[in-house]
Amino acid sequence: MTELRPQPPGTPAPTPSIFSAPYWEGCARGELRYLRCAGCQLALADAPRLCWRCHSRELNWEVSEGRGRLYSWTIVWRPQTPEFEVPYAVAIVDLAEGCAIISSIIGCAPDDLVEGMELAVEFHPNSDLLSLPYFRPVGAGT
Repeated sequence: MTELRPQPPGTPAPTPSIFSAPYWEGCARGELRYLRCAGCQLALADAPRLCWRCHSRELNWEVSEGRGRLYSWTIVWRPQTPEFEVPYAVAIVDLAEGCAIISSIIGCAPDDLVEGMELAVEFHPNSDLLSLPYFRPVGAGT
C-alpha cells in the first residue's frame, strides 16, 4: 500500500505575508506557531488582524506543542498542478491548544487514517527559505 509522504521541494507553496511571516519563520526553526488573543485567550491558527471573538487587536504569537488530533481529511489523487506527487492527504488537525489548522498527513497509508487519531507535527523543506508543517500519526516515527 502507498504511504503518504511529504511533497518534494519545489512544489507550489504559500507566499508569506507581513501578517503570516512569524508563522513561516517559526516553521523554518521547527516551531509550529499560532496566535492567542490577549483579551479573551482565543487560540487562532491563521493570521488575522483581530480576534474573531472579542475583536481585540492584541494578538500574540505562541509556540504550539505540535500535537493534535485528526478531525477530517480528503485523499487527493488528481492534483491541481502536476508538480504534486499523489496520493496526499489534506487534513484539518485540531491542535491541543484549541484551534484547528489545515495541513497534510504523512507516515501512514491513506486507509489508516481515522477520525481522532493522535498526530505530531514535523517540518519538511519546500525550498531554501520555506519549510512546511506535516503531521504524522503518533507512534509512526515521531
